[in-house]
Amino acid sequence: MRGSCLCGAIEYQIEQLDMPIGHCHCDTCRKAHSAAFATTAGVMREHFRWLKGEDKLNAYESSPGKFRHFCSVCGSQLIAQRPAQGHVIVRVATLNEDPGSRPAHHIWCSHDKPWLALGDSQVPRYPEWQPGRK
Repeated sequence: MRGSCLCGAIEYQIEQLDMPIGHCHCDTCRKAHSAAFATTAGVMREHFRWLKGEDKLNAYESSPGKFRHFCSVCGSQLIAQRPAQGHVIVRVATLNEDPGSRPAHHIWCSHDKPWLALGDSQVPRYPEWQPGRK
């Protein structure tokens, strides 16, 4: 299975997801991804490899010992890692295909913000743009 950043400068390949997909709602993930939560899954290091653009990677130590790797061209977050651990944390949204499994959990929901209303049937949903949007 392959993944890439938004601009395509960096590509990676994984053999499989080794840990369940989960949605992390922590403040750090929310800010790093500019999103309500980050969808991640663990991949053992031996099942992960960079295919191209490794020289375009940049990293930020978001908490002691945790490095978030992102594209220096487009800013896409690709993986996070703690060098002493045997796995990397892949940002599932950067996969180019369906991994075949579904999220197993939401974590750090205690950090949710009042504007996040998952499953709120009062907020209209549209398949694409809302009516009248130009």
